[in-house]
Amino acid sequence: MLRNLCKRCGNGVSLVLAYPCAVLCWLERRLHPVGEELFLFWGQFFALVPGLPGVYLRRAFYRLTLSSCSAACYLGYGTYFTHRTAHVESGVYVGSYTLIGCAWLHTGCLIGSRASVLSSGQLHSLDEHGHWGPADRSQSRMTHIGEYSWLGEGAIVMADIGSGAMVAAGAVVSASVPDHVLVAGNPARFVRRLDVSPPPPPETHCSTDRAVSRDQTGAAT
Repeated sequence: MLRNLCKRCGNGVSLVLAYPCAVLCWLERRLHPVGEELFLFWGQFFALVPGLPGVYLRRAFYRLTLSSCSAACYLGYGTYFTHRTAHVESGVYVGSYTLIGCAWLHTGCLIGSRASVLSSGQLHSLDEHGHWGPADRSQSRMTHIGEYSWLGEGAIVMADIGSGAMVAAGAVVSASVPDHVLVAGNPARFVRRLDVSPPPPPETHCSTDRAVSRDQTGAAT
């Protein structure tokens, strides 16, 4: 109970501290709907706050500025969002130095350190002179990271990840990953299906599957 009270106090204080920064982001969005310079500035600022205070402040800032962000998530040191249209649901864990674009992080998903979740794989295109242009936000699409999925350290994801799926460390995902599948490599390829069957019941010291014989007097033998 005391722990929950401390968490509520930490969340409340963090919201108060992050509120002035969020107001500036709200004004930016109102005056310049596609502008995200202030949003990125404060996101990167809070990304560098160390320790437990940083976890509270990052979460508070994104609760106030993202499309949605749960109070029950963990955002590691150095992590920040590059677009305010992201969604973060309850139980999400994001490791250190992770970059997240236009993405929907569903309940309970785990993202390892130094991973990147992109808005799509087609933000840049060649012009008539054969030069790569800057990011075209009109080509952004929501990347969904499924419930209770796991992205390994250093993974680069630009397509949807299914529920309960696992992306191996360092994998580059350019095509959607089905539910409960392990992928690895560059480009990421199918490795195996993940076993989702319930674990066997624990063994007991008393055997219940052995018949007990009795003699004619009813006594166990």
